[in-house]
Amino acid sequence: MAEAVTRRRFVQASAAAAATAALEPAALAAEPGHFAQRPDGPNILLVIVDSLRADAVYDDWVRTPNISALARQGVRFTSVFPEGMPTVPARNAILSGRRQFPFRGWYDRPGLIAAPGWEPLDRPDASFLAALRRAGWWTSYVTDNPFVGYAPGFGRFRNSVNRFVRTGGQIGGRRKPSSVPDHILDHWVHPANDNPKSRARVGLYLANSRPWEGIDNTFAGRVFRNAIRELNTAAERRRPFALVVDTYEPHEPWTPPARFLDPYGEWDGREPAHPTYGRASSWLSGRERGRVIGRIRDLYAAEVTLTDHWLGNLIDRVHELDLERETVIALVGDHGILLGEHGWTGKIQTALYPALTRVPLIVVDPRRRRAGQANDFFASTHDIGPTLLRMAGVRRPERMTGVDLSRPFRGRKLPTRDYAWGGYSDSFFIRSRHWMLWGYNRPGNFKLFDLRRDPGMHRNLAGRHPGLVDDLLGKVIDRAGGRLPWYGGQ
Repeated sequence: MAEAVTRRRFVQASAAAAATAALEPAALAAEPGHFAQRPDGPNILLVIVDSLRADAVYDDWVRTPNISALARQGVRFTSVFPEGMPTVPARNAILSGRRQFPFRGWYDRPGLIAAPGWEPLDRPDASFLAALRRAGWWTSYVTDNPFVGYAPGFGRFRNSVNRFVRTGGQIGGRRKPSSVPDHILDHWVHPANDNPKSRARVGLYLANSRPWEGIDNTFAGRVFRNAIRELNTAAERRRPFALVVDTYEPHEPWTPPARFLDPYGEWDGREPAHPTYGRASSWLSGRERGRVIGRIRDLYAAEVTLTDHWLGNLIDRVHELDLERETVIALVGDHGILLGEHGWTGKIQTALYPALTRVPLIVVDPRRRRAGQANDFFASTHDIGPTLLRMAGVRRPERMTGVDLSRPFRGRKLPTRDYAWGGYSDSFFIRSRHWMLWGYNRPGNFKLFDLRRDPGMHRNLAGRHPGLVDDLLGKVIDRAGGRLPWYGGQ
């Protein structure tokens, strides 16, 4: 009963904030740093959600009541394109407030994937968390991210915060796949890609999450319960805190409990919990492709709903502790994932469509200024650190290159940013309001789309407009400070 009451309180509060947003002009003159002059605020709560597509939050096909309520309390940025992808480059940008792409000087490190951009945070002492800690904030990072949490190279970062709380088992863990009953493992491995590699990956995940035993076992459940404990600790200290909650769910494999999956429809076969990365036609026959792709979307949606549920528990606790008017809250995705769009499944550096490259970003001001508004500024992951520091009233490290996205809270315009640009592994992208281009850093394999005439990005015009391709590529090279590095990825 208590959960329902607090949930209702949160939803009602978000609705009220949106309704009163028009009354805010007098408050715009106040600085966000106003709270930093008090010993108890502002607190910072940043939630990073892996593989979270923007349309899963902003459109209607996924049930996310708690994220939607959060958006009604804050500003939702609708044109957010991570400048470096996937997992580790995106987090390095978030933490450093600094562009990561192009990935110059990259080499393979232990515990990380052998792909450009996968490297430890190079200056943990210059992260936004380090800046806050020096200014007196108590800092904590809670995650099940297998790389930030366990890779040897991230040890310096883990030691740079007051507390680092990690949960293992996503791609490792002590329990072996042999501990999973055969009928359960079979259920979550689809015949189309039932092979030793898939069975090992899904089996290891199931062995260490055991979702059939209850939702508390899910990795999202563990991460957010740990975050609630950290929140309780922070509240007891009676000092400003900065808490980062970094959940790897809804990263695949997708094995959501029935409570979250059943609302998305019935299914009478083995589940495609772990799609193959590549062309859907490479692993799904034409006869079954449409049906399986539909189920992949259902599984992904259920995992997002599961993650949203646990986020709601965390936000409830913020309200129970009466911290909502003293806390900056932000939520961001690191990248998306292709769920059959344009014939692709997974994360592919040569298929940089919005399903992969566009993510949600919501920023909530403690005074609920601009509540419920949308902003289409070309925001990116390296803007988050400078934004949170400005809202805390803490000076940003000089090496940060991102933009302060909190300027509208103070009645100020954001600077002009005509292009979103960045890259994934050995590929680059650049996007304006009119055109989208991506290709190899080498360069080659260009894809050019006219977003005004072809917003769905179905007609590649690179061959018809070579001059425009050269112009847009030149803009990337100029902004990147020279020729893009090439490591030989395909």
